[in-house]
Amino acid sequence: MSKKNKLQRFEENKSFDNLFQYSYERIMNEGFPLKGKWHDEFFHNANPIVLELGCGKGEYTVGLARVHPEVNYIGVDIKGARMWRGLTQAREEGLHNVAFIRARIDQIAHFFAPGEVDEIWVTFPDPHPGEGERNARHRLTSPEFLQRYREFVKPDGVLHLKTDSPIMYEFTLHEVVEKQQLPLLYHTDNLYANNDNLEVKTIRTFYEQMWLDQGLTIKYIKFRINK
Repeated sequence: MSKKNKLQRFEENKSFDNLFQYSYERIMNEGFPLKGKWHDEFFHNANPIVLELGCGKGEYTVGLARVHPEVNYIGVDIKGARMWRGLTQAREEGLHNVAFIRARIDQIAHFFAPGEVDEIWVTFPDPHPGEGERNARHRLTSPEFLQRYREFVKPDGVLHLKTDSPIMYEFTLHEVVEKQQLPLLYHTDNLYANNDNLEVKTIRTFYEQMWLDQGLTIKYIKFRINK
């Protein structure tokens, strides 16, 4: 994407009332005004809140919101130019159960109060390949990130991981879920090779379809983040 197009999207993003962009300094000094108030002051309902972390273009966030109008969805990413697409699509379709936050994922706990979020989706995150603790702790399903999520996810909250990366899949399944003895609800290392009637198969991002066309397998894990 050209610099000109990025700047145009950044400018247009200012017109979306469902996009929240706060500097780290502002968050630390003032706090996020909707923390603990998402139901009452933004969505105006008591429906469950589900996050997509590292949402990219927002394809999954919008896709889920389209299928489930009875659920509120919030996409989170640091790339504002990418989120422009999801914001535009949600506006064009008149989806009122969609919001986006432009922020780093390691700051996510500043935006939600304890028990305010029901579920988390992590779709095709950076697997941070390589050996060692430094790479592992940057993965969005690492023990460090799970601790952040536990600050605002309900006690029975669920995390969904969808990935094409064997590294991300094996790490999450064995180094996180098994070692922390977290309730494992479902897992497969080849989502589209089985006959299970799972809704997770019905929404495919552009890159997911591209990877499938290249013969890569999609992996999926669903687990509770608390024991």
